[in-house]
Amino acid sequence: MTDFSTIYKLSIIAFIGFIQGCSCSCPVMECWFVQEKPGRGGGLTGATTQEKSLLHIRTDKQSDVTGSQRDPSDIDPNRVYVITDPSANLCHASLNPPRGSIQKPQCEINPFLPQPSSLNWVASLTESALSPVYLQADWFSSSFQGLNQQIGVSTISRAPTGTKEHDVILSITSRTMSAKSRLGEPVTLDCSFWVDPSTPLSESGFAVEWRYQTRGDGRLVLAYDGKLDRLADTHETGAFLDFEALHERGNASLVLEEAKVRHSGTYICTIYLPYLLAQVAMELEIVEPPSLSIHPSPLPLAVPGQTLNLQCEASGFAPLPLELSWEFKGADGKSRSLGSGRMSGHRQAWDGTFSQSSRLDLDTSKLDLGRGGEVTCVAVHAGGTRRASVTLNVIGFSSPSIEDSMAMVGVALVLYGLIKFVSWSFTGSNKADGEDKKEK
Repeated sequence: MTDFSTIYKLSIIAFIGFIQGCSCSCPVMECWFVQEKPGRGGGLTGATTQEKSLLHIRTDKQSDVTGSQRDPSDIDPNRVYVITDPSANLCHASLNPPRGSIQKPQCEINPFLPQPSSLNWVASLTESALSPVYLQADWFSSSFQGLNQQIGVSTISRAPTGTKEHDVILSITSRTMSAKSRLGEPVTLDCSFWVDPSTPLSESGFAVEWRYQTRGDGRLVLAYDGKLDRLADTHETGAFLDFEALHERGNASLVLEEAKVRHSGTYICTIYLPYLLAQVAMELEIVEPPSLSIHPSPLPLAVPGQTLNLQCEASGFAPLPLELSWEFKGADGKSRSLGSGRMSGHRQAWDGTFSQSSRLDLDTSKLDLGRGGEVTCVAVHAGGTRRASVTLNVIGFSSPSIEDSMAMVGVALVLYGLIKFVSWSFTGSNKADGEDKKEK
């Protein structure tokens, strides 16, 4: 029993050691190494070059990953790197698809030059104006995007000069690379960061910056100096950070209290350390389906040959475009299209939402609408399909239905019976009067 217990314990220890030492869950990732060509004089920058590179990801330096598989022959051995990421952000499943998968994560690596920032909410991080010896190394900035935009990661890594083993010093992640929201709902844009606790740069604090960009226009949403615990003055309202989560867990997520149309666009989360910065961009789209109304409602009674003018108004939707169409469902339950009608141009309200309308000329003599049915306006939008319906009643049409014919026959029979009854009653009364006169 003792021997079995000892073997069991040794097995558990060996298994744990195997799990800790195995880097199977971390990817070997093909990446583009992008850098600028030397300038052509006059301070001008030449075009960029890009080369295929290979990144062997691991979570600790004790893991040997270079011999796990052969490197592709089309990649220069000088562009094969070993990346040590203790945060394991680069080991996310979406960055490590099955071997042979057609879809690949996106990856780009660039040389990076550490330098101080003059921004008000960052300047306090480098007040000493001394460049530490620690910065004398090769620095790289890398960006990664997982399959189906499940995760975005941006890293700053350091390698001793002339080596190909990089240590991740700063890492930013976001799991809302593409977010959608309805109007009026609270929105959280995810952004978290990790700093290597062994780096001397972690002792001087950090700063957070959120910027908004769309169609060439941009603005500062929020900026925070973590060293001085101070927010920068901005004109943005209804945007805030969870400062407790920021300092305890590195959660720099931006919270928008109430989604508005103007919030649609690109948001950039930037984390600053002394001399370093990394950023991740994400898209937010505010999607609001339209509200529909049909005029007039209810519809007046129609007679054969009459033309009714209907209007369908779609309002309060975002973004463009919108498709409007008409349908008719008869008494037999069958539906058919009536076309899109005459579309108006879109109009924009004060809150950024749009409205648009469609007019339909409903000619009862040409459309064979029978006794009527249900007329429906259909709006197809990114926020979903919406419908609005009104009831159409056609009276006095020329070709009666079987039910109407039977009803008319019934009415005729009743009238015939009444006439006969009156006739019999009248005849019987006359005979009685004649007999009375004869007796007298």
